[in-house]
Amino acid sequence: MNQPEPSIARRWPSGVLFCLAAAVLWSTSGFFAGVPEFAIWPIEQRGSALAFWRACFALVLLLPLVRRVSWHWRMLPMMACFAAMNWTYLTALVGGPPANAIWLQNLAPAWVMLFSLLVYREPVEQRDWWMLGLCIGGVLFIVAMQLLLAPPSERNFWWAPWLAILSGILYAGVILSLRQLRAHDSAWLIALNHLATAATMLPLLLWNGSALPAGRMWWWLAGLGMLQMGMPYWLFARGLRTTPGHIASLITLLEPLLLPIWIHLAWSSSPNYAPPPWWTWVGGGLILAGLLLRFGRRTSSCSQGASNLNVDSIDS
Repeated sequence: MNQPEPSIARRWPSGVLFCLAAAVLWSTSGFFAGVPEFAIWPIEQRGSALAFWRACFALVLLLPLVRRVSWHWRMLPMMACFAAMNWTYLTALVGGPPANAIWLQNLAPAWVMLFSLLVYREPVEQRDWWMLGLCIGGVLFIVAMQLLLAPPSERNFWWAPWLAILSGILYAGVILSLRQLRAHDSAWLIALNHLATAATMLPLLLWNGSALPAGRMWWWLAGLGMLQMGMPYWLFARGLRTTPGHIASLITLLEPLLLPIWIHLAWSSSPNYAPPPWWTWVGGGLILAGLLLRFGRRTSSCSQGASNLNVDSIDS
């Protein structure tokens, strides 16, 4: 069996750090979504309005980072998955309990791992299976408790959870597409995705007649687009260059674990604040345990993780 090149063994941990930084920045969505100024948009229109302006400001950050413009036919399914992921997720968010949409979308690592095994034949370790089981178990526990114990919601259409699951499958498609396109400029790939999102959401805004942002909303939207969306996607694409797809997607499960912490720190004094229920912390603990199990032993992670990579698939 061919031994991995030393440079790959050194680069794999750096890819993990890129993915971790992306997960932390992604988790600030709860902080930005709770901004009181966004109440200018009706709840039914708020998701599409936030998605459009978030994509626009993300492009402000990403376009200057583009170093090489290129094209490949695989960029089309990537853009389609990214735009459709936004639509399905936002529709599920409006049509059912938001927590269900968030956690059901985070079943994406299961789909990534299945595709990695069945299509791309990426080898996995036993610890990967343990991590997958604990992480998915945490997600399913939170969803089950949400359905059984949470107070009934005014918006609870039967199709909402299925759209949320579909958004997770589409998210997996984005991850796998970025993995296959890692030889291309990361900023260019993410900029294309956000261009597709803005182009998709603009007709919805025009149809609904959504009001333009005003006052401090511009600053909040800039932070939402640049810090919460643009930068983490660029970091995540960089991390996927040297990190197996199923490992990278499992790392991003830190996002829903950190999200309630940001919300508590930012908006706990608000009269509308509701603390996360106990099942969120239990499920989050399972997710954290899975990640620690996989990455706790630094020495073995660096050497064994590098041996799992297909050397021929790493870009130069």
